[in-house]
Amino acid sequence: MTNNDVLKKIRYIFDYGDAKMMEIFSQANREVSRSDLSNWLKKEEDSDFQNLNDELLATFLNGLINERRGKREGEQPVAEKKLTNNLIFNKLKIALNFKAEDILETLELASFSMSKHELSALFRKPTHKHYRECKDQALRNFLKGLQLRYRSAWSNQ
Repeated sequence: MTNNDVLKKIRYIFDYGDAKMMEIFSQANREVSRSDLSNWLKKEEDSDFQNLNDELLATFLNGLINERRGKREGEQPVAEKKLTNNLIFNKLKIALNFKAEDILETLELASFSMSKHELSALFRKPTHKHYRECKDQALRNFLKGLQLRYRSAWSNQ
C-alpha cells in the first residue's frame, strides 16, 4: 500500500475533514497546509497529486496517537524516516488502544484470519528471530476491518 492510500483510508474510516486532518498533524508538531493535504489525497492521475513520504505519514500517525490517547509527558516521539507496514500497523494498534483480540476480531470482519502467534510476530523487533514482515494484504485487510467496524457503527446510529 502507498502512504497516500493509508492516509486516505484513515481519513475515510474516522470521517475526518480537512481541518481535523491538519489538527492531527499539528498534534505531532507539524503544520501542513490545506493544499498539501489536498494534493496527498488526490488520485495519482491528477496533475496536482503529491506522494506522501514516510516521515510525513509517520508524523500523522504519531499525531493520531496523540489525538486518540493524549500526548505523553516529556519529549514527543520523532517521526521515522523509513516506514514499514509493521510500523504503520503498530502505530494504528497504539492509537486505537487495541489488544491482540481486538485486532484479530477486526481482521475477521474483513474475512481475513490470522493466528495470535502470527500476529505477535508482526509486532516484534526486526532483529528478533520470530519477526515477520507485514505484507500489504494484512495491512489492507486490517484497514478494511476498521472501516467495517467504525463506519458501519456510525451508519447504525
